[in-house]
Amino acid sequence: MASTPNTANNIATAIITSPMFLTNESLHSILAHNSLIQHFHASLPTTSSTLHTPIRQSYDLSKSSSLLLMPSWSSTPSLPYIGVKLVTYFPQNSALNLPGIHASYVLFSSTTGQTLASMDGTVLTLYRTSCVSGLASKILARNDSKVLVMVGAGALAPHLIKAHLAARPSLQKVIIWNRTAKKASDLAEKLKKECIANDGVCFESNGNLEEIIGLGDIVSCATNADAPLVKGEKLKQGAHLDMVGSFKETMRECDDEAIRRGRVFVDNEAALVEAGELVGAFERGVTKKEDVGFLVELIKGEQVGRKNSEEITVFKSVGSAVVDLLAAQLVYESCIKDK
Repeated sequence: MASTPNTANNIATAIITSPMFLTNESLHSILAHNSLIQHFHASLPTTSSTLHTPIRQSYDLSKSSSLLLMPSWSSTPSLPYIGVKLVTYFPQNSALNLPGIHASYVLFSSTTGQTLASMDGTVLTLYRTSCVSGLASKILARNDSKVLVMVGAGALAPHLIKAHLAARPSLQKVIIWNRTAKKASDLAEKLKKECIANDGVCFESNGNLEEIIGLGDIVSCATNADAPLVKGEKLKQGAHLDMVGSFKETMRECDDEAIRRGRVFVDNEAALVEAGELVGAFERGVTKKEDVGFLVELIKGEQVGRKNSEEITVFKSVGSAVVDLLAAQLVYESCIKDK
């Protein structure tokens, strides 16, 4: 759902009298995993090279809390936007029964500089992260994938499950694992009630991670693990491993054997220096940076994806301001069309 020239030009030249404020409810009603996956698929090949995305800025507010700024902008007629995600990290909030991370996203016109919209950055991130994984699954997972194993039952887990289901309609069973077993069983029950559109899909939880890893045609991980949860020797032939949890060198969701057995792809170059699974694997000689493929190259057909039904594929995502801006574009332009 990339912008048409007329749509983009109309937005670029419009006089904005009052910026939109989009509530969480509005975002949930506008965004759908299937449509966002399609939007990324259509837009990433043409926009990723034209967007300016500086390295995110991080400021320490105290010994434990911080502020992060993630800007991105484009001056091309087809994408006339500037976007900034502002994130606060207050880990001590758990004592107050509050989330440790809060985020807002602000969208501006790159033609006039006017503020166009502001929205909840946390919800936007949940959708864009899961849909990038869904897009990779659409390209790399086997066409006949039947079982999805979800490692982790946090805020991202239901979005990842729905994105993989959208990308791979062949999926028939979802098995959820979490360190706290009740969270996994609660999520399974919740999804049973929600996923009416995926009639026939079985949702269940299981406390034995090593047992269920080998069942997964797709294994998706969203945890804060600093020690590997997914053992490569347990992955079945033909499996697709998806990881979104780690974002620094000390974090690892899989071991070296998983990286060694699989063909590895990433969402962007930042993953090569931020993802603990890869940084460690490079240092230990398990794989080389030049052997890692990129999602955009897969979409363009510049790199071969899955070569056969027995190959293991690995996708590691760390996120980027590019997909933040594309997700915000879809939200904003959907609102404009409905007016």
